[in-house]
Amino acid sequence: MTRLLVVEDEKAIAEPLGYLLEREGYTITSAADGPAALAAFRDRGADLVLLDLMLPGMSGHDVCRTIRATSRVPIIMLTAKDSETDIVVGLELGADDYVTKPYSSKELLARIAALLRRDAGGPGFPKEDAFEGGAGGAQARDPDTVAAHGIRLDVASHTVLVEGRETPMPLKEFDLLELLLRNAGRVLTRGQLIDRVWGSDYHGDTKTLDVHIRRLRSRVEPDPRSPCVITTVRGVGYRLNP
Repeated sequence: MTRLLVVEDEKAIAEPLGYLLEREGYTITSAADGPAALAAFRDRGADLVLLDLMLPGMSGHDVCRTIRATSRVPIIMLTAKDSETDIVVGLELGADDYVTKPYSSKELLARIAALLRRDAGGPGFPKEDAFEGGAGGAQARDPDTVAAHGIRLDVASHTVLVEGRETPMPLKEFDLLELLLRNAGRVLTRGQLIDRVWGSDYHGDTKTLDVHIRRLRSRVEPDPRSPCVITTVRGVGYRLNP
């Protein structure tokens, strides 16, 4: 059974949401505030967290930050705030996706399913070169390990070394870095990156991708303010330089 932790303080939203998810076959744990959410996650765990941003006692941002400090569990933020600043803050704290209230049941279920597939390395997740003319070389000889620019990514152990130092990497950033490394020197469009990392059924916009690229640069670039490893190709997408 796939376990979901639903953190929502409004009973009128939490109860029908829990019913919807249980009807889809998920096992649900509910929490109405931040401390209760952290206690539930610590005691029971979860395969995915649905996290309201506005919570009593402790903000959703703080809950996200605390969970992310010890876990790469997928987190979807549920928020009535739809300003770019609020969305960016949530993603930079480690959320994998966000859904703005009011949302459709179909959209929410699609995003949950897409994140769970990516987390499980399910269909569509690129373990080999995702496009023709990938990086080749060492990747072809050892498909579980890819390297460039002092970055070494090991798929089997889910580890990343940057200049010899192990660098913790949330799931989406890890997937994004693997895809860029396997296609070093090639320009990947925003659409290609979103399809491969978030899934073709992803309904969000490209701000999610841009925030994850920014976070990834903060981990792998010598100077994130002047990126030389992952460069932007204006109007097209991104390229990891060979």
